[in-house]
Amino acid sequence: MVQKYQSPVRIYKYPFELVMAAYEKRFPTCPQIPVFLGSEVLHESRSPDGAVHVVERSCRLRVEAPRLLRKMAGVEHVVFLQRNVLNWKERTLHIEARNETFASRVAVEENCSYTVHPENEEWTCFEQSASLDIRSFFGFESALEKIAMKQYTANVKRGKEVIEHYLNELISQGTPHIPRWTPALVPDDDARSQAVLGDSGSLEVDGPSSTQDPASEMVGTDGDKLDADYIERCLGRLTPLQESGLIQLRHWLQETHKGKIPKDQHILRFLRARDFHLDKAREMLCQSLSWRQQHQVDLLLQTWRPPALLEEFYAGGWHYQDRDGRPLYILRLGHMDTKGLMKAVGEEALLQHVLSVSEEGQKRCEGNTKQFGRPISSWTCLVDLEGLNMRHLWRPGVKALLRMIEVVEANYPETLGRLLIVRAPRVFPVLWTLISPFINENTRQKFLIYSGSHYQGPGGLVDYLDKDVIPDFLGGECMCNVPEGGLVPKSLYLTEEEQEHADQMHQWRETYQSAIVLRGAPHEVTVEILEGASVITWDFDILRGDVVFSLYHTKQMPKLGPREPGARAGGQLADKGWAPVTDYSRVEAPLVCREGESIQGSHVTRWPGTYLLQWQMHSPPGSVVEDVLTALHSPGPRCKLLYYYEVLASEDFRGSMSSLESCTSGFSQLSAATSSSSGQSHSSSLVSR
Repeated sequence: MVQKYQSPVRIYKYPFELVMAAYEKRFPTCPQIPVFLGSEVLHESRSPDGAVHVVERSCRLRVEAPRLLRKMAGVEHVVFLQRNVLNWKERTLHIEARNETFASRVAVEENCSYTVHPENEEWTCFEQSASLDIRSFFGFESALEKIAMKQYTANVKRGKEVIEHYLNELISQGTPHIPRWTPALVPDDDARSQAVLGDSGSLEVDGPSSTQDPASEMVGTDGDKLDADYIERCLGRLTPLQESGLIQLRHWLQETHKGKIPKDQHILRFLRARDFHLDKAREMLCQSLSWRQQHQVDLLLQTWRPPALLEEFYAGGWHYQDRDGRPLYILRLGHMDTKGLMKAVGEEALLQHVLSVSEEGQKRCEGNTKQFGRPISSWTCLVDLEGLNMRHLWRPGVKALLRMIEVVEANYPETLGRLLIVRAPRVFPVLWTLISPFINENTRQKFLIYSGSHYQGPGGLVDYLDKDVIPDFLGGECMCNVPEGGLVPKSLYLTEEEQEHADQMHQWRETYQSAIVLRGAPHEVTVEILEGASVITWDFDILRGDVVFSLYHTKQMPKLGPREPGARAGGQLADKGWAPVTDYSRVEAPLVCREGESIQGSHVTRWPGTYLLQWQMHSPPGSVVEDVLTALHSPGPRCKLLYYYEVLASEDFRGSMSSLESCTSGFSQLSAATSSSSGQSHSSSLVSR
């Protein structure tokens, strides 16, 4: 595979003639570049009027590679052939270089150019491109490629420093200015020969050669090029290879993409998301651009107007900036009724709102870049989890959250600079186990999570937010205008017809299973747990009647009914011969669930074995419990429910706890309390309407 490098435009704020004088001081040796051992002129020629000066050199470079590789190659230095064409009249210098050593095995080609700045003739521009093609090298092709690219990019950076060093030396020695070239008077015969050579000289300078003219490899017209000062000022400090990746991807888009070309900051985010692997970043960016075009995302900020209900109950909003100048977004997730919002506005409206926040975040980053005079490409999100409980584990809500994470990760990579999570409750590790596999590893490393009051004091929010920005509800001095959220009234829910139209009911039915509970005939689901410290989660809606929910641990596998794996069609828990405590025990306190209620809960198991989730009809005190046969054949009352359960394996749960501990501060107490398997089991259920 051929490796390519393309530099941005580097600008010297000195006239071309002075820069050329500094460049010539690099030869025949240059102490400022230790790997450059020296050079000798092979051929030199000038046009009759002195306007064009051609120099061909042989340059020796020391090989900086492991001793074993140098020994196998049998060389301590390599030779490059360089051809410089300096045109004083046009004020240009074109440089071509290629390797002579190992030319049959390795092909290195480089093109450089010095030209006058298009908008300021007293400044000089420098551009550089190169390619590396390793055909074979004693089985060390991969190692050689890494060494070569590392050394080359190091020398690229050093090259500008050397020119600036010699510029300063010239000025300090009393040469701050060198006059421009003027044509000399020549005899008539020489003038005629010069006229004949003019065209050939022109071909020699600008015409085809064994290596493509560097000007044709550049990004495009002068207005389309990126200069190094702009990159550092607006995009941040990049390595030479990172600059090259940005320029190549930008160039490719300009040549192939038919729609709107993304801003440089946007392109750079995709490169960072793929560790500057050009092909992977290009694939990711192309998919995102197609998605943006399909969903008209570029017009979202102009067309999207959140429903009044969202503005009132969506507990999130922008709030100044953090200490690094990043825009700050606050989300009071624990106070937000995600289930109510989904039932009132639908999943698509919530997704549109999240996308509008992401679009607004990019816009604010651009504004802060201009305001603070330094590159700001990401924002900080502060998430308050006070009030987070099992109702936030409502499965359609969790699935919607995972979908939003997937969309944002794919189309807004590297936009999150830091995520501060405060007041994380004990239920948070369960939610984290569900969502963390869908979050990119680079993103997870930006999470800082605090339980209880650990966010207060040194090491907490004050390390990232100024005191006068910390919101009042977190003990700060700043009044925060972010909506407080709260329960969405059921009267504002979409009707079933509206939900059917939005395809929500169909999606929810696919998530849940239905069950009928008769008097004396409970519905039971068996769950086999192979290892302690696994987590059983449940989520069910009572559609008709009142039921009692319990969780049991048994020492033997119950007989299953014919309807579904793991579920019994009916019958008593205590089969013939079963005895409480000896054969089974209750591990979750009975919970009376009323008609219309929605229940979410979880249980961290203490022992392996079989667990039973049981729903039985609620009987008022003093009522007679019928047997199974009577219940099945009598037209008595029935209860109906929709339920969903899931097991988070011990390995996954403990792995998520480890990932929490690796990206958190002040979280150890919560981590220990939640993941403990040597003490009592942890369980909870919550009625969420």
